[in-house]
Amino acid sequence: GGLTSTPFLLWSCDREERLRREEEELQDRKLQGALNHATLMEDFLKQKEREVLQLQEEARNFITPENLDERIEECLDNPHNYNFAIDKDGRVVKRSVPS
Repeated sequence: GGLTSTPFLLWSCDREERLRREEEELQDRKLQGALNHATLMEDFLKQKEREVLQLQEEARNFITPENLDERIEECLDNPHNYNFAIDKDGRVVKRSVPS
């Protein structure tokens, strides 16, 4: 009877070892997935932070009810003439004088 149990014990040990390895691999994959997710979230948050900073920078140029009079004065003090023609190379060929 003792000899017949030996193959079963070997099979059982091999099976336990295989199951243990599979469990370790599963845990490793879960950990790697969590790390990948954390990296993606970090990148996402950095991108959103850059967008917020850019919007804050752009907001400095917004015209608001508080700075409306000042911005109108700036425009009146610095007129721009956009009434001109260009040739196919992008050179200004005709400019009219604002009246």
